[in-house]
Amino acid sequence: MKSIKDAKQGADNYSRRRFLIGSVGGSLLMAFAPLSFASVTTRELADGINGAAFSPTVWFEIASNGQINVNIPRAEMGQHVGTALARIIADELGADWNDVRITHVDTDPKWGYMVTGGSWSVHQSFAPFSQAGAAGRMTLIEAGAKILRSEPGECRAEKSQIVCGSKAISFADIVSQSKLDKTFTAEELAALPIKPAKQRKLIGKSARALDIPAKIDGSATYGLDVEFDDMVYARPVMPPTAFGSKVKSVDDSEAKKIEGYLGFEILKDPSNLIQGWVVVLAKNYVSAIKAGDALKVDVSPGESADVSEADILAQGQKLVKELDQGAWFVNEGDVTKAKTKSQTTLESVYQTHTVMHFPLEPLNATVYQEEGVWHVHGGNQWQSLTLPAIAKALEVEEDKVIIHQYYLGGGFGRRLFGDYMIPAALTAKQSGKRVKFIFTREDDSKFDQPRSASVSKLQSYFDKDNNFLGMTHGFCAGWPTMAMAPDFMPEGANKTGKLDPFSAAGADHWYTMANHRALAVNNDLAQKTFKPGWLRSVGQGWIVWGLESFIDETAKQAGMNPIDFRLSLLNGEGKQAGTCPNSTGGAKRLHHVLSRLKDKIADTDKLGADEGMGVAVCSGQERNMPAWLAVAAHVKVDRASGQVEVKKLTLVMDSGTVVHPDGALAQLEGGALWGLSMALYEGTEFKNGQVKDLNLDTYTPLRLNQVPELDIEFIESSEVPVGLGEPGVIGIAPAIGNAIYQAVGVRVKNLPIRPEDLLGELS
Repeated sequence: MKSIKDAKQGADNYSRRRFLIGSVGGSLLMAFAPLSFASVTTRELADGINGAAFSPTVWFEIASNGQINVNIPRAEMGQHVGTALARIIADELGADWNDVRITHVDTDPKWGYMVTGGSWSVHQSFAPFSQAGAAGRMTLIEAGAKILRSEPGECRAEKSQIVCGSKAISFADIVSQSKLDKTFTAEELAALPIKPAKQRKLIGKSARALDIPAKIDGSATYGLDVEFDDMVYARPVMPPTAFGSKVKSVDDSEAKKIEGYLGFEILKDPSNLIQGWVVVLAKNYVSAIKAGDALKVDVSPGESADVSEADILAQGQKLVKELDQGAWFVNEGDVTKAKTKSQTTLESVYQTHTVMHFPLEPLNATVYQEEGVWHVHGGNQWQSLTLPAIAKALEVEEDKVIIHQYYLGGGFGRRLFGDYMIPAALTAKQSGKRVKFIFTREDDSKFDQPRSASVSKLQSYFDKDNNFLGMTHGFCAGWPTMAMAPDFMPEGANKTGKLDPFSAAGADHWYTMANHRALAVNNDLAQKTFKPGWLRSVGQGWIVWGLESFIDETAKQAGMNPIDFRLSLLNGEGKQAGTCPNSTGGAKRLHHVLSRLKDKIADTDKLGADEGMGVAVCSGQERNMPAWLAVAAHVKVDRASGQVEVKKLTLVMDSGTVVHPDGALAQLEGGALWGLSMALYEGTEFKNGQVKDLNLDTYTPLRLNQVPELDIEFIESSEVPVGLGEPGVIGIAPAIGNAIYQAVGVRVKNLPIRPEDLLGELS
């Protein structure tokens, strides 16, 4: 079984691979290959890339016309990941950015482990892609120098040319005139001279995103755009519960009156993931929608049919009540002794309600079988998790399934496990047709993998002089990894049981505490009711809400300013010193961004009546690749209505080397606004075993007129780049909650912060 560590390394583990460079046809190909192919020749390189002689993990190509194509195994969902990864290679290669193109690849095994999530893409790819670019540069310099009758040491690569003194030759001409065959061992790759930051021409500089033109002119292809002449359309009739539903009977007499209706299928899933599903087939999607509404399906629901949001939260409260259950995620010092010694114990419970994904492109997949191979067309974030599940449902070997990747019209974690591709595949199998399977917005909502409601209980301990002794933090929710990838769950500290690391991250913070225990508890009722999902920032989004709000409470008890209290704990001692290279500097870097934020908001004494400034820090996404972020929220509370207006959000971020500045800023802006949306506006509840809000008329995310002023600053750094897709979400809610307390003296403890709830506290 794979661990989460294996999965992360598997995505871009080039440490045991050789790098091969060879002339094939009229192009120069560059590929990573296993060490077992120690004597691969140029011919074998061509055969391997075009066939199955070996499995290059990623490769790029320089054509004879000078065009440079970089193959991207990551999903594009608005974050410009292809641009960022191509920029790493192009900068080291010395390429002209105008010559660079990208191709998003399918699930051919040669591309290796495929996942886009956890803010991993740039972080995991930076070193190997830099090495690959450097190897290509050195090879081109050697070949160019030979043609120009110069010494390699006198030459450099720039703007897709090798320049040797006053002479120059283009990459295109080198490819046309040279036959190259070069291999770099893993050790040689690691020793290559990577450009220092000051010599970079593309990384950290403004440049166009390679996916933007296609998205503007309409040539970009999303899953919903897939069309085949002989395909039919399918729409599901969703069961009343996620688990345990069984179809008793189907009456399609009314559906038969709809022009274009082709019949229905009762899905049979050998993997038992799809339970109680009926699917209608039609010649067009409008007919499929109408037929789905007309079909009369008698379904017996599963045992969760009566479960409500209140039930799920009550179960969470019960499970964390005594802070003695769950797997230990962190266990530092002697918490039991600190608790016994304590003269004062501060305690609070924080909660969050169910949150949904709502990607603007509804779930979809188009599936057919051809020559014994199942072809699945659609956007997916974690192909290496989804493909085996499709194969299991179809009862075929994994090499009989190919996922063809498209742009995603929003992912946010919903398309990590592509369970929506499974009913499409089953429908195609049972009907024998090419099937385009589309969920309506309401279908999509019923099949969502929502972020679970959560309960966190925290205790801080103080001695007789009111000195802070330590903290216990118990947190409970449904776990996505348990639902969809249980083999990735590691053992907790002190062998206290397995836990979902994504639903615990954030509790392993960078504050120095002599005594600190964090306990991860699974909400078994949530787990039985629905499939909990990975939603942008995952556990950090609700764990840090409780933690950073409670840090403010703890600071007040200790008689300290909230910022100064945090700074005193961010001293970088012991394990909080960090490790090289991923977390070099440790807590001192978080101390630095918070100090910078403190300077930026120094004029908070000028705030008006019922206005407050709250702060929070976080280090998402995970401890081994922290993005150091400090957030301040400036709010105004209307005492008459309970409405909270966020006037300004100020963010200071140290994310190491920023590869694509425009993309980085967009990621942080988008994350911050979603964090605001979940803090004040987004949230639903379970009612009768299903989410209550099915569309954007009642589920009300942040609107344009609610967007505050944003002040975002990146700390200039040459450290290892870390992920930016998710960290921006994390600290917003607690900063807002802390600001509300500063404004009107009310400590809010539930998300979203509804006006009626705050009004009740104010009265």
